[in-house]
Amino acid sequence: MKKWLLPLLAAALFFSLAACGAKEEEKQSAENEKPKTEEVQKEAYPLTLKDGLGNEVTIKAKPEKIVSLIPSNTEVTYALGMGDAVVGVNDFDNYPEEVKDVEKIGGMEFNVEKIVSLKPDVVLADVSNDKAGLQQLKDAGLTVVAVPAASSFDAVYDSIQFLGKVTGTTEEADKIVRDMQKDLSVIKEKAKTIKEEDKKKVFAEVSPAPDIYTAGKGSFMDEMITVIGAKNVVDIAEPWPSFTEEKAVALKPDTIILTYGYYTENAVEQVLARKAWQDVPAVKNKQVFDIHSDKVVRPGPRLIEGVEELAKAVYPDVYK
Repeated sequence: MKKWLLPLLAAALFFSLAACGAKEEEKQSAENEKPKTEEVQKEAYPLTLKDGLGNEVTIKAKPEKIVSLIPSNTEVTYALGMGDAVVGVNDFDNYPEEVKDVEKIGGMEFNVEKIVSLKPDVVLADVSNDKAGLQQLKDAGLTVVAVPAASSFDAVYDSIQFLGKVTGTTEEADKIVRDMQKDLSVIKEKAKTIKEEDKKKVFAEVSPAPDIYTAGKGSFMDEMITVIGAKNVVDIAEPWPSFTEEKAVALKPDTIILTYGYYTENAVEQVLARKAWQDVPAVKNKQVFDIHSDKVVRPGPRLIEGVEELAKAVYPDVYK
């Protein structure tokens, strides 16, 4: 497997929908507008919770310095309004714009000494991070919290609310989740108008030939394809299976979605030019589209943007 593919597949480990009644939403919204009292702030910490690795972690006070080991945790932390507290991020962090000026602590193999030198109150880790490295951070006296993995919309909501608890921003987290649920419900309602016989067959290509990887069951992409009223042609019970060109061509997808255009020049044109694919409906009808991978694999608020882009690409007439 190519080295550049590792960050993508690692990020893809993360990703139906819990609907809120209108009255309950109004009630929660009104409560969110109430100012927090000093008493509530004091009662929030110390906070003891079980993290994604099953460890009990105690956070003594609201974090003032945070190191994030993966891009998705960084995006959520900024969305919660805690960007000013972030002092260290992953080399692959690229959103929001402000992260470009934040100290980098390494990629999949993070720099333990650099992290320790930043003296963070909390290190936001992931269940896929190197366990030995995480233990070194703990041995150095740092508070390490592994955010639960997410491979569905519901799990993403849970991870956002988990981070809200860790950072003392539960109200902000609840609002983000409600907004995501509301936007996704609009998409699901439109999907109901698509007749079974009109559902398009979609092939999601997350890395190009010759090392083709696609989206199978248990991936964000699979759930997104289903949510918009389409069918994933890959019916394999693993999130990111490898595929040969012959196997992909045989599936005859109506639409092909790419997620690697940000690092592959003319990605769509390259797929359209594949000789062996000329009889594939998606290629023949030029129904090949590129969507930025960050919006379809990172468990955070921008997932809804990814769903919307996917929906408009597959069904432009339905999702105007």
